[in-house]
Amino acid sequence: MFSFAPSPRVRPTPFFEETVKAGVKGFSVYNHMCMAVSYGNPAEEYWRLINGVSLWDVSVERQVQLKGPDAQRLAQILSCRDLSKHKVGQGKYVPICNRVGTLINDPIILKLADDLLWLSIADSDVKLMADGIAFAMGLNVEVSEPDVSPLALQGPKAEGVVARVFGDWVRDLRYFWFKETEIEGIPVVVQRSGWSKQGGFEIYLRDSRKASQLYNIMLEAGRQDDIGPGNPNNAERIESGLVSYGTDTDEWTNPYEVRLDKYVDLEIDAPVIGLEALRKIHAEGPRRHTLGVMFDGATKTQVDNASFYQFVRWIKARKDDQAVGHVTATAYSPRLEKLIGLALVDRATANIGDQIEITAPDGSKAVGELCDIPFI
Repeated sequence: MFSFAPSPRVRPTPFFEETVKAGVKGFSVYNHMCMAVSYGNPAEEYWRLINGVSLWDVSVERQVQLKGPDAQRLAQILSCRDLSKHKVGQGKYVPICNRVGTLINDPIILKLADDLLWLSIADSDVKLMADGIAFAMGLNVEVSEPDVSPLALQGPKAEGVVARVFGDWVRDLRYFWFKETEIEGIPVVVQRSGWSKQGGFEIYLRDSRKASQLYNIMLEAGRQDDIGPGNPNNAERIESGLVSYGTDTDEWTNPYEVRLDKYVDLEIDAPVIGLEALRKIHAEGPRRHTLGVMFDGATKTQVDNASFYQFVRWIKARKDDQAVGHVTATAYSPRLEKLIGLALVDRATANIGDQIEITAPDGSKAVGELCDIPFI
C-alpha cells in the first residue's frame, strides 16, 4: 500500500487509478506527474513487451500546443530538423537545443493543421521556453498545454489489438503518422509510435474525463493476446540503443554525441536556436560519442541492481586507469543474458573493442567491452 498527496508540483495522470488497479508498485516523476515505472515483475513485463502486447500509461508525455498563424514558424525556430516539408497528419522526431547546441528535449512534433502543432515532449519544461520565444519574437501564436494524454500499446501484438478497436485502417499508418478519430464518443489521435523497437501505437486521449473508459476498452480488446500493464522498459530500450533524454545526456550533450545527427539539418533558412553552435560542432567534430558496453564479469548484485544505477549517478568509466567518460544506463538483458549499458565516452580515447572499468554504487568493480549499438 502507498499514499499519494497530489499537488500542483506533482500530480497524478488521468490513468493513475487504472495503474493502481493493475498493481503498480513504483512511480517516478516526469513532467511534474507520477509515472508508473514498475508492476513488480520485471521479467514478466519485459517478455510481455518482446512477445505480446503491453499497455503503458505514458500520459506524462505532455503536449505543448502551438496554435496560430506563426505556429509552424515557432516550431522551426525550436527545432534543428527541417520542417519545411512537414505534412498534416505526420509526426516527426526532432531534437530541440539551446543556444550552445546542448540537447534540451527530443519530442515528436505532430502537425494537426497548418496552424496547430503538438510537441509531445520528454521530461523538461519546453512550454516555458516556447512561450518565452514567442513573446520575445512577437509571434502570433498561442502556447498552451492541451487536455491530451497518450496511452501506449507496445509489442508485436499491439497492431492487432489497436485494429480490433479502431479498424484495419491503422495497419496502413506509416511510422509517426497519425489520424484523428474517436471510439465510443471518446476523441483520440491514433499514431504509430512508441518508445520501443517492438512496434506499437500511442493513443492520444483528448478528454481526460474519459481516461478509465479508454484504458479499459484497450485492455478488453487485448485480453485474447494476454495484454498486461507495463512501462517504458529500460532493458529493451538499451538493447535497442534508444536515447533517453536526461538519462543519457548531461548539460553539455549535443545531438551528435547521442547519434541524433540524422535529425539535424544545418542549412535551415530560419533563426533556429543553437544552429550556429551545431554547425561549429559538426565542423570540429563532437568530443564524445555514445557506445554500448557489455559486462561479462558482472556480479549478481550488479545484475540485480542494474536498472537502478542510472538513478544514483552517472558511473565513471576508466580505461587504463584514465577517466574516459561515463556509463549512463545499465540493465540486465534477458535475451543476451548479460549486463549491458550505454556509455558516453571520449572519441579520442575510447572506441569499439576497448575495455573499460566501472565502480558500481555498491563499491564493486566491473569490466566491460565497448561495442556498437543496437545490441539486438
